[in-house]
Amino acid sequence: MATPLQLISHIFKRPLAALYSLKPCSTQLAHHRIPFRTFAMTSTRDASLQADIGKMKLEGDGSFNRAASSFRNWIKKDGEFAAETGSFSSPSPNVNPDGLAFPRQISPLCLVCLSYVLFSSFRTSVLQPPVVAWATRTLITRKLKGLEDIIPVTVVSPHMGESGWPFASADPFPGADADPLYNAQHVKDLYFRADPNYGGRFTVPVLWDMKTHTIVNNESSEIIRIFNSAFNELLPPAKASIDIYPKEHRQEIDAINEWVYDTVNNGVYKAGFAGTQEAYENAVYPLFESLDRLEKILTGKSYLVGDTLTEADIRLFVTIIRFDPVYVGHFKCNLRTIRNGYPAIHTWLRKLYWNDAAFQSTTNFQHIKVHYYWSQTKVNPSRVVAVGPTPDIESL
Repeated sequence: MATPLQLISHIFKRPLAALYSLKPCSTQLAHHRIPFRTFAMTSTRDASLQADIGKMKLEGDGSFNRAASSFRNWIKKDGEFAAETGSFSSPSPNVNPDGLAFPRQISPLCLVCLSYVLFSSFRTSVLQPPVVAWATRTLITRKLKGLEDIIPVTVVSPHMGESGWPFASADPFPGADADPLYNAQHVKDLYFRADPNYGGRFTVPVLWDMKTHTIVNNESSEIIRIFNSAFNELLPPAKASIDIYPKEHRQEIDAINEWVYDTVNNGVYKAGFAGTQEAYENAVYPLFESLDRLEKILTGKSYLVGDTLTEADIRLFVTIIRFDPVYVGHFKCNLRTIRNGYPAIHTWLRKLYWNDAAFQSTTNFQHIKVHYYWSQTKVNPSRVVAVGPTPDIESL
């Protein structure tokens, strides 16, 4: 599938190099303005402590403490960010040759004519998945809900280095994209565009609003709930009716999410990033206690809650699919493997992966391994990437 810029190049009969060279207010765009600027955007501010995971600070006891996400807005009716379907005005006017404003919903001309852009760590528009578990949650939900034509995805390289997540213009990793909106070099540039005084980590996913040129949300657990309901009026009934957070199960879903996040989703990181033996053991033993607990829950069941797929399954899947290929070796979570130690979890995992394209199409084991083993130099200074296990996931 062509990239957004390739689509634009074809539509406007202009080579890609010419599109990159256009200035924001150039008369060359008089008849075909596109809703983004093409100048190179990069921050000169020293943000290495925020961007470089190799400089990550641990707690005094050697434990890893994940900071909370900073941008926590929602898409809702009559709110600051709404799932609008009509025309809108923008700081950079979006007009077609007839002088009509582009609608805020997807334009038939190009994928970047949308308001909301999900910056992730790999592309799903061409069935190529992200490498980070937190981002994968959002892409699974995006596909389950049929939002591919409403929320476009821009891909960053899995080489998260000294400047954080790079776009293809900074690191032309196979499958990565250039930033189609501002030609930013790194995800950090978008954070500083949203807030010049931002002092947190530069994480993905990022849900970006083209109307106000800012971050809507960078917390994956909230983005999947936004995707679950905010765009239902724009979807066909079959997709709108899909509900991964049903009211009748919310209390049970929330309860499972709480301990699974602390001891499993984040537990693998707490074990892997631990700076002392005590901190490591304080993380790795609760992790396997929770896996034992999950094994009991899933014995004889296809889903964690009730008899239907919910966000609890999605949130757990992204960790379990990475467990044997990465976390067992890289993060020293090696008391047991999923495939040999947890038959019920293993069956649940394989059913989701092999029977539902939303899970399989957002999983690429090569890119997952490259990110973890290459980027996390505190854990793996050599950057040698493990080749096993074989196979990455077993058949049903």
